[in-house]
Amino acid sequence: MGEPTIQLSDIEAIVSPVYQVGGSVRDVLIGLEPKDYDYATPLSPDEVETAIKAAGKRAYNIGKKFGTMGMRMNGQMVEITTFRHDTYESGNRKPQVEFVPDITADLSRRDFTINAIAKRGERYIDPWGGRLDLLERVIKAVDNPKARYKEDPLRMLRAGRFASQLDFTVESNTEAQAGKAAHKILEVSRERWMIELDKLLLTERPSVGLQFLARTRLLNFMIPELSLQVGYDQNSPYHEFALWEHTLKVVEGVPADITLRWAALLHDIGKPFVRLDKPDRSTYVKHDLLGAELVERIARQLKWSNDRREAVKELVLWHMQPNSPLREADMAAHLGGRTL
Repeated sequence: MGEPTIQLSDIEAIVSPVYQVGGSVRDVLIGLEPKDYDYATPLSPDEVETAIKAAGKRAYNIGKKFGTMGMRMNGQMVEITTFRHDTYESGNRKPQVEFVPDITADLSRRDFTINAIAKRGERYIDPWGGRLDLLERVIKAVDNPKARYKEDPLRMLRAGRFASQLDFTVESNTEAQAGKAAHKILEVSRERWMIELDKLLLTERPSVGLQFLARTRLLNFMIPELSLQVGYDQNSPYHEFALWEHTLKVVEGVPADITLRWAALLHDIGKPFVRLDKPDRSTYVKHDLLGAELVERIARQLKWSNDRREAVKELVLWHMQPNSPLREADMAAHLGGRTL
């Protein structure tokens, strides 16, 4: 079991009562070092701010009107949030917040059972069975996945990201409801998409989450050009795999650099549009050139920075050249590393 660098007792000495919640609880239980430390309390934001200042520390107004105050502990920022329930309006990154009276009500607002575990002292509060789901390596929505996705459709994308990050399986109803509600991802800002997509692509197993996006049709609404690759037979003696499987292998075959991973994901984006069928095979002349043009459109839709857009576009344009950073992974994914 991992040991956090910030102890709950350290926080409780300043703000009490307080519960450790969310990802840090999950990570410790599966033996990982937490990256973020979040705490929940029945105290109001004003009371939390007063307690932090009384301890001689600076109180950071991270999002006071949403119930969150921050302070530094052992060189790291920790967030302390008043028990709350929140929902998102279409396209709005700011939640509508309602403060609630107890920790169980607070945990009920969270996305997945593995993120809905709280700890106080040595006692765990786990009303949704998150510890069992950690043991079974399952991503499962808290209570009703349809309701959780209605509150915030981004949770569908987060399910795929956590599946990749932890190499877990998404529970069947949690996945099925995402498939039914996939169109609601269009209600979420592209900036919020990108936070999750970047995290997904930088995991050790991005193919796990990407396959989830394909199965649930989230991919159809987010990057429709890419969804055309799913089940697409390349009809080529140079390719052992269907186009989508080839793309996934290239993504996992390049280093975990966000520019390279996006370029790998989009490197063959032009193929379905330039296909020419011949008696014995199909060809894809200029798919690299068209692919670079499609990256331009996709990048603007996803609101990329100019630097990222140009870097990924350049990598896609030249991905067939011998000196391309994508070349080795691309060739290895043609015939499982074999050559003709």
